[in-house]
Amino acid sequence: MPTLNWSGKDKIVNYDSAVPVHVLNHSYNFGGDTENKIIHGDNLLALKSLLPVYESRVKCIYIDPPYNTGNEGWIYNDNVNDPRFKKWLGQVVGREGEDFSRHDKWLCMMYPRLKLLKRLLADDGAIFISIDDNEQANLKLICDEIFGHQNFCSNMIWKSKSGGANDVNGIACDTENIFVYAKNISSCKFNYDKGAKVSTSYNRVDSDGRRYSLERLDKQSLGYQESLDFPIIGTDGKIYTVEHKNPKVKRARWRWSKETVLERYNELVFNYPYVYTKNYEKEGGVIPRNLLVDERFGRTRTGKTELASYFDNVSPFSFPKPTKLIQYLVDMATNKNSIVLDSFAGSGTTAHAVLNLNKADGGNRKFILVEMEDYAETITAERVKRVIDGYGKVEGTGGSFDFYEIGEQIFIDDELNENLDIEKIRAYVWQVDTRTKYVKPSGDCEEFLGVDDGTAYYYYEGILDRNFLATIKTRANEYIIYAESCA
Repeated sequence: MPTLNWSGKDKIVNYDSAVPVHVLNHSYNFGGDTENKIIHGDNLLALKSLLPVYESRVKCIYIDPPYNTGNEGWIYNDNVNDPRFKKWLGQVVGREGEDFSRHDKWLCMMYPRLKLLKRLLADDGAIFISIDDNEQANLKLICDEIFGHQNFCSNMIWKSKSGGANDVNGIACDTENIFVYAKNISSCKFNYDKGAKVSTSYNRVDSDGRRYSLERLDKQSLGYQESLDFPIIGTDGKIYTVEHKNPKVKRARWRWSKETVLERYNELVFNYPYVYTKNYEKEGGVIPRNLLVDERFGRTRTGKTELASYFDNVSPFSFPKPTKLIQYLVDMATNKNSIVLDSFAGSGTTAHAVLNLNKADGGNRKFILVEMEDYAETITAERVKRVIDGYGKVEGTGGSFDFYEIGEQIFIDDELNENLDIEKIRAYVWQVDTRTKYVKPSGDCEEFLGVDDGTAYYYYEGILDRNFLATIKTRANEYIIYAESCA
């Protein structure tokens, strides 16, 4: 398989393993108890810190990373020259990073983040990545490398613009790409598109009440194969053959093999001179397509107008994605209880889409947003607050979230950070072992962490001896005790 090389790749290819785990400091809760999260901080650190609880649990990931256009005029710096990124690049690849092209820098930024996103993705999950022509070719190659080319699902084409572009010198581009990859394509199933207009006329009704249309068994466009060009004797006793428009140049063939015709003979409909199969109307929609050009998917301008409606009719972003687009993608890839992650959260469109979808179908999907910029609270979280307030007391929307800041490292030089609050260490130990949220328990000794699946957990800052064992009050099937050593 072809792979992409760039300046700095050798330093970055395994860097995700070296990223330290940080604690997530809880700032406030909005709206009540929830699993929804908005995290302010570097998404590389945030993704690594989410692993203890969320590894292989996220059903749908949507990201809209910087397109690397070189344009610094946006509120979202889009040319990877952010001072924090330049500092990080210098630490990881050294001074040579100063001479990298913006494409080298962009690839160094994206590669470890994509590797961590893959670890967070559930085995039956999918990731959607928006991109334009500046980096789409590079992104495709590194995604093939990280996710596996066999797990590539689609390059969805979204019509982002309509009209305008009169000042373009050359060819105007009205579309953007959305790459779709599965964690494991054999396990990943996409839901039907419930809003598509169906051009097929299902004008017949079967004995069981299902509507269907007829589809010819012979096709001109599939490529000729001699083994698929054979006579079929119909139920009327007549002989049916593939229709070649030019008998001297054979192009047509049956869609089914001889074996399939024998096995599914009762499904065939004979109406001389043609053989048909029944094409039943799909319940709940149709198979999703990769061409997203209908108005129902929104345009950049509709995303901007929508965002402005929550900020006194002035959009704080120039090019936000429309909620309808993200809602369609999330609906296609999730069930009602899925976790959805966006680690380039921007204005918070993904959370808005999840809330809308929950409201529409009574779902309980959870969102996790990560945003590095300072507007994480004033725009990202503020938008989500206003969306939730707009719903009022609507059941099933999941209308609440917790806001976090990235805190200190848990380990420094492979040793526990002694400056950390003991409760944060206990929470980390609990999360690593149980992959569930830590809630400080009561009814046992101070070192008690809780019980999960019949196992009681303890974290003791000392030497494990009989005196400590005597303080344990909880009865469990087994015990796991973390201590400095054991007497």
